[in-house]
Amino acid sequence: MKTIKVIFLSFLLFSFVSGYAHEGGKKKVEKKTSDVEKFDPKRDAAKDIENAVKEAKKSGKNILLDVGGEWCPWCRALGKLFAENKDIASYMKENYVVVKVNYSPENKNQEVLSKYPKITGYPHLFVLDKDGKLLHSQETGALEKGKGHDPEKVLSFLKEWAPKNEKKAS
Repeated sequence: MKTIKVIFLSFLLFSFVSGYAHEGGKKKVEKKTSDVEKFDPKRDAAKDIENAVKEAKKSGKNILLDVGGEWCPWCRALGKLFAENKDIASYMKENYVVVKVNYSPENKNQEVLSKYPKITGYPHLFVLDKDGKLLHSQETGALEKGKGHDPEKVLSFLKEWAPKNEKKAS
């Protein structure tokens, strides 16, 4: 009987270690909507927005829909500014749940985007309140200066539409 227990426990231990090693020692964790760093045509934009509303209601933040694609150099540049400018990144983290909504030949997200004002160029930003109601539609050309997005203009835009400074939809 003792031999059977030892064999059984050894088997359990081996199974656990094998499974742990097979997973690379890491537990698979689903990314929060706001942790998505790239535009992904395979993502479900409607579900991402639904999750963002839940997250925004809990946190009191507004929602920033960043619409674009990996094919778009201006979209990637704005994403880089969002991530690498410490003031902008910190302000966004404190005040917004960010959702990257893909627009590309693989997935234009027409059904989701049809609920918002027409987009004339990419990237495009929509600000929603914590309940998912549109507050503002922003053409990002207005946030440019020279050959890139102006950090001061971007931060000013973010501050203008942060939860404490909400205005009527425009």
